[in-house]
Formats: sequence, C-alpha cells, structure tokens
Amino acid sequence: MAVKDSLTYEDVPVEILDRQVRRLRNKEVASVKVLWRSQSVEGATWEAEAAMKAKYPHLFPSDSIPA
Repeated sequence: MAVKDSLTYEDVPVEILDRQVRRLRNKEVASVKVLWRSQSVEGATWEAEAAMKAKYPHLFPSDSIPA
C-alpha cells in the first residue's frame, strides 16, 4: 500500500487466486479473484479480468491463464 500526496492509497494486488467466466445475457464476462497486499484471503475480491490484465499484467503469466 503506497500513500500518495493526496493522502489516498492504492492497494497492490499480490496474486490471482481463482478465475471464473459468467454468462450475462448474450456475452461472457471473465473475472479473477484477487488477493490484495493489505487483506487476508477472506478479503480477496472479484475483479474484471480485462481491467486487471491491463493494469497489472505481471500477475498473468502468458502460459498459465488463457485470454
């Protein structure tokens, strides 16, 4: 967690714990369960996979999670 000049902080993701694809009407939405540095495993959250890949590509080894 890094404190910024505006006294806000950005929590840093540590690991992707799980992945799911949900069907919503006529499209599929991929989500990943993210373990954050300041949280326990119970505090992990589901986030949009595309957004997490864009912001934190290092969490997605190219051979382990297909796009």
